Amino acid sequence: MNNSRSLSKEEIQILENNGCSSPDWTRVRVKEGFIPDRVRSVSFSGDVYLGVFSRQFILQGGIIKMAGIYNAVIHQCIIEDDVYINQVKNYLANYRIEKNVIIESVDTLGVTGRSCFGNGTRVAVLSETGGREIPIYNGLSAHTAYLMTFYRHRPSFISILQKMVDDFTKSVCSEMGVIEEGAQLLSCRTILNVNIGPFAKIESIYRLNNGTINSSEKDPSFVGPGVIAEDFIFSSGSQVSDSSVISKCFVGQGTVLGKQYSAENSVFFANCQGFHGEACSIFAGPYTVSHHKSTLLIAGYYSFLNAGSGSNQSNHMYKLGPIHQGVVERGGKTTSDSYLLWPAKIGAFSLVMGRHYRNPDTSDLPFSYLIENTDESFLAPGITLRSIGTIRDARKWPKRDRRKDDNLLDCIVFNLLSPYSIQKMIKGVQILENLKKTSGPSSEYFMYNSAKITNSSTERGIKLYRLGITKFLGNGLVKKLEVSDYTTEAQMRKAIAPHGTEGSGEWTDMAGLMVPKEKIAWLIDEVERGSITSLDEMNKLYHQWKDNYFVWAWNWIVPRLLTEAGIDVETATAKQLESFVDKWKGAVVSLDQMMYEDARKEFTLKSQTGFGIDGEAETRLSDFENVRGEFTTHPAVTDIIEHIDKKSKLAQKVKEKLTQVINQ
Repeated sequence: MNNSRSLSKEEIQILENNGCSSPDWTRVRVKEGFIPDRVRSVSFSGDVYLGVFSRQFILQGGIIKMAGIYNAVIHQCIIEDDVYINQVKNYLANYRIEKNVIIESVDTLGVTGRSCFGNGTRVAVLSETGGREIPIYNGLSAHTAYLMTFYRHRPSFISILQKMVDDFTKSVCSEMGVIEEGAQLLSCRTILNVNIGPFAKIESIYRLNNGTINSSEKDPSFVGPGVIAEDFIFSSGSQVSDSSVISKCFVGQGTVLGKQYSAENSVFFANCQGFHGEACSIFAGPYTVSHHKSTLLIAGYYSFLNAGSGSNQSNHMYKLGPIHQGVVERGGKTTSDSYLLWPAKIGAFSLVMGRHYRNPDTSDLPFSYLIENTDESFLAPGITLRSIGTIRDARKWPKRDRRKDDNLLDCIVFNLLSPYSIQKMIKGVQILENLKKTSGPSSEYFMYNSAKITNSSTERGIKLYRLGITKFLGNGLVKKLEVSDYTTEAQMRKAIAPHGTEGSGEWTDMAGLMVPKEKIAWLIDEVERGSITSLDEMNKLYHQWKDNYFVWAWNWIVPRLLTEAGIDVETATAKQLESFVDKWKGAVVSLDQMMYEDARKEFTLKSQTGFGIDGEAETRLSDFENVRGEFTTHPAVTDIIEHIDKKSKLAQKVKEKLTQVINQ
């Protein structure tokens, strides 16, 4: 250190009197103001730098600890100001310890050679046998990981991305690790080749090897009792604890893994939760949640998933090895004891119930139930559009964002209805109508991608999809008409004109970030040309894309207003728009009323079974209401009623504005 000096003879004498030793005291240098009495029973070797230890730490229970080094073996370390180190049983070697760090009761803490601290580790997601490996690194976002995983048909692009990660990895490799400001390491066993970020807390772990624990003062990370982890990257605000076993994994911001969770060759992005169960070779996009024992997620891509107890998948047909993979698109749910034989692809916001062996592909029929009946897969398209659970999920996700860091790695668009989901509904209507035409009116059911769809389910699906399409298109149009100023039809048309053509084509869900496919194609081309040369540039682009979501979504809506509702924004009349506002209001109210009736099922007499255990009917009802609340006052029910009222008033407000234009 530039401001260091050698120890004086008096200081060496004090240190030796305090039980300290060194084979060569000239290699121990200190900062001016060093207090030798704060170092006791320490064995030094190699080049060591010591700062000034003067502060007091007040720990839980009001216990006061003085900064300093006590009862430790220190080799080749830089220890900055106001650090407290006590009871390092074996050694502390090759680390820079920044100010205000607490290290107490640690067996071994060291860097054993040149290390990249988990960066550059290849994680074999989806295909256990390889082919879609993600090289993880400190700043990995869900979106870059998505490109690395699913764009293997662009080998030049993948090669450049991998080189970017390799270059970053080289920049962080070192023979010396770092424990950054304010971190705490308490009662730990073995920590080797691990970088630890600011204000992280590591407590009672069993073994950490080759990794990085990123953290920040606003969003500290926690690694807790019994954890074994190797070849890993943990992001700020993450929590890994309760004897979890982690190998070759990336753990995203706000993600919690605990209660003996086991994961290998997997990536978890923002706000995932994994308890009790197991993950193997999965790509867990934001809000992938698994809470139960005997739940195995394997070789799959998920996001906003809620996995029920005993949910399992198979990626191995005992022929060429575990080579199969599956996709459960955004918002999927699996019920208890559900099973999927990969390969399979499940549409967005769908529910999987039972066991499915025939590799279904329902990706163009979102918001569906996939149900097992007598060993066959039956599909009920669109039915979760009317489910109170679907809207509850959509509203809870933004509220459950645990990330507090200023630098958010994952850019998440939470909208339930979006160009991504509506384009699938439009295609879904076409599919269902074609099934009716080709199968004939006498057919009881239709076959679609290994799933059966009954005649009644087909009719209901078409109706629900059309309501959803009208609702989304109307949401965009009514918002434009509400916030814009206009008194003539020319001004009105100008207000609803698109902002160019960007986003008017097909969209995709890029692991939480919904974007036009054209933007992804442009990004890949720019990377291959060398115009985009860094991972940071890509992360900045994702944030820009998120900010542009509503502009691009409107550009997508405009041509669909013409094809789906017969409204050309260039020639539309106020009377025509007024009529569509009524149609939009009808769609919104119809779906809300269906959800209202769905919620009512949770308050039926059957739902009260088990309540009022020692009483009669009156006691049962009273017990039920005191636990669940009354139907009319339940928050989900009042939300629906308020939503109907709000949208009805909005429709009236917009119609009044249009009436003024009509009366001009």
